[in-house]
Amino acid sequence: MALFDRNQRQRSSLCSTAAFVVFVALCLLGLWMVSSPETVPGAVSLSSAEKAAAAVKASDAKEEDSSIDATNTVKQDSANVVAESTTTTTGEGGDVLEDPAKPAGDAAKDGDVEKVSASSKDQTFDDENGRTEGGELVKPGSGGGDTDGGAAAQGKSAEEAAVDTEQASTDAKESVAEQASTDTSESSADGKESGGGGMSGKKKLTFDDENGKMDGVDLAVKDDGNKTRVSEESAKVEPAKLTVNPLAKAKPAATATDTDGGEHLPNVQAELLTERAAQNGSFTTQAAESTEEKKKRAASNKHKNHSVKKKKPPATPSTTWKLCNTSAGADYIPCLDNEAAIKKLKTDKHYEHRERHCPTSPPTCLVPSPAAYRDPIRWPHSRDRIWYHNVPHKALAEYKGHQNWVKVSGEHLTFPGGGTQFKHGALRYIDLIQEAAAPPELVDWGRRSRVVLDIGCGVASFGGYLFDRDVLTMSLAPKDEHEAQVQFALERGIPAISAVMGTQRLPFPGGVFDVVHCARCRVPWHIDGGMLLLELNRLLRPGGVFVWSATPVYQKLPEDVEIWDEMAKLTKAMCWEMVARTQHTIDDQVGVAIFRKPVNNNGCYDKRPQKEPPLCEPSDDSNAAWNIKLRACMHRVPEDRAVRGSRWPEQWPERLGKAPYWLDGGQTGVYGKPAPEDFAADMEHWRKVVRSSYLAGMGIDWKTIRNVMDMRAVYGGLAAALREMKVWVMNVVTIDSPDTLPVIYERGLFGIYHDWCESFSTYPRSYDLLHADHLFSKLKPRCKMLPVVVEVDRILRPNGKFIVRDDKETVDEIQSIVRSLQWEVRMTVSKNKEAMLCARKTTWRPKEVESR
Repeated sequence: MALFDRNQRQRSSLCSTAAFVVFVALCLLGLWMVSSPETVPGAVSLSSAEKAAAAVKASDAKEEDSSIDATNTVKQDSANVVAESTTTTTGEGGDVLEDPAKPAGDAAKDGDVEKVSASSKDQTFDDENGRTEGGELVKPGSGGGDTDGGAAAQGKSAEEAAVDTEQASTDAKESVAEQASTDTSESSADGKESGGGGMSGKKKLTFDDENGKMDGVDLAVKDDGNKTRVSEESAKVEPAKLTVNPLAKAKPAATATDTDGGEHLPNVQAELLTERAAQNGSFTTQAAESTEEKKKRAASNKHKNHSVKKKKPPATPSTTWKLCNTSAGADYIPCLDNEAAIKKLKTDKHYEHRERHCPTSPPTCLVPSPAAYRDPIRWPHSRDRIWYHNVPHKALAEYKGHQNWVKVSGEHLTFPGGGTQFKHGALRYIDLIQEAAAPPELVDWGRRSRVVLDIGCGVASFGGYLFDRDVLTMSLAPKDEHEAQVQFALERGIPAISAVMGTQRLPFPGGVFDVVHCARCRVPWHIDGGMLLLELNRLLRPGGVFVWSATPVYQKLPEDVEIWDEMAKLTKAMCWEMVARTQHTIDDQVGVAIFRKPVNNNGCYDKRPQKEPPLCEPSDDSNAAWNIKLRACMHRVPEDRAVRGSRWPEQWPERLGKAPYWLDGGQTGVYGKPAPEDFAADMEHWRKVVRSSYLAGMGIDWKTIRNVMDMRAVYGGLAAALREMKVWVMNVVTIDSPDTLPVIYERGLFGIYHDWCESFSTYPRSYDLLHADHLFSKLKPRCKMLPVVVEVDRILRPNGKFIVRDDKETVDEIQSIVRSLQWEVRMTVSKNKEAMLCARKTTWRPKEVESR
């Protein structure tokens, strides 16, 4: 009995202790629940789908009461998404109207979004820039600011936003509770800042550009028929946020993925991101090639070496913008219109006055636009006509109109497709050349012959119509020799540069052009020991042809006969074979002579009875081209089968995607891989970037893009990726970068050497899109960025696009400059220390003019 009582007392004590512990636990649980209302266990509250949906609607209702724009939002824990649900349109005067096809009461329903667990995929929404995944959308205010429209972001449909009862988790419920308490203050603050209401979040976005995921998207999209008005709101957008104007139409596009929930990129893409600043590999630079060539020639010329001499960066001038005050006005090209330097020339016998004479300090003034400038006519219609007020020059039409160069027709300048040598049309003339060649396969437009150099191009109708034969033509002519001829060509959407065959080598590597063409170009090929024709010999690929269509070929005037006799002697001494000569006919009124460059040295070079013109010294680098004086000598033809120039490239278009035969695995590529792998990885990288981001993710209307420049090309990957688009790309290889320009030509593309510390040899308003991949950070040691951005402003058309990829510090600096120019910053993306910027030049010009 005593034992029983003892056990009973023990059990009573245990029960009391257990009850006390349970009581304390319940108290603590209650206290925790009271003190932490935003964290509610799923087993205690909101256990059913109906309660979860009710919580979402309650949260939305609370946000509608407190938010200025009454946008229904819900934030996902991992993706931190704010999706706009109400479709709006713009009425007259810029008023925001609800979608007339949707009842007002549907707004809240469309605002419902799907709750998913942290392991589910990021939410997507569409805006003018395209589809964005896992991003943060900020709706700028509709009032205050001179905004012309943006991208209307839309949330998921009601069906897609239905609550999934099986996946309703603690994280989703926590997100609902958190937003109910935090969105009100955030919305109010952003609404006050934007002047018209809006919502903002705390987390940064990431943008998947196939070059690594980058966070911090700052996007302001306002594309209304490619017309731009300066937006005050876009200048107020805070970094690291995605901003989409709700007044523009939505367009499909690429994705942005949050770092919290994003997947790792393939290794190739991640490596390419870090390889942007890689070594030169086995490639030398144009600066090194040109410098070495100058050292070999004469020590007395060292003081003239402008290509590699370290320039002391000028002091950054004030960003109080002024218009340039020059006699060239809206056509100002700083390195070709340097009147002070031209006046100091001792002679202009060899067209020295048409060559580059860059000012000591690059200009920081802005070139004015023509008074009635309009967006250019789109290709291919632009080949036939352009707006007269964009290039308001009539002299050429009056001088050459009877030869079908150009005519004035109302508010247009029209181009009948003719020229001095092809009055009946360029296409007929192009076919005549192929038919005249023996055999015709020697030319074979668009297969064997892909890259052409047209000397003295006029208005570039020859190159313009060679597009119909899938041929890419680099057209060149001196500025002002015939009024604005190169400017006409660029306005038509035809590649062209302002250059002259004078005293210096043209800025191209040796042996890269399949065909060189000259139609009545008035170049005195035979004088000075044939120095100018020998420059063509340097540029022409072994086995390539020179097509000469000029009066000495088919006319019998004494002067023409004398010139022909001199040319016949010179070309024979150069071992060029004349494969065709067509005489003048009444029907075509032209004659053509076609010469072929030899493919080896044994056949002629080593057997010439006279050694004039002489062979160049073995040390003379045919690729050295930056500020190199012409020399009357011939370079030997490469005969080693592994050396560039010993074989003809693959037929077009096969050559585009194949690494050149002379890139072998023993060479190191620019990004550190064996050269062929480097080439292939670069091509794949840019293919993905263009497909995933540039074509769909930036709100760019590619129908308005024709003239494109890659300001720092490597292998020409961007140009290759854009091949199917109706664009052409000028690939610029900077003189201090690996000299990969021969690779670009080998694959059937074209480009030019340039130093961006100086002005480019083109007219203002020449290009629709400029692309700069890690260019500006490379230039910093040698020159200031401000003059380079001013040069970008000069050559970019109003409403043109500017894409910059560089380190974040550099991109931030560029963004500051373009904002001061009142450009529209459409998007900024950053990850770690890398960043990308997409901006659009506006029509804004300052009122004040600089003093002379």
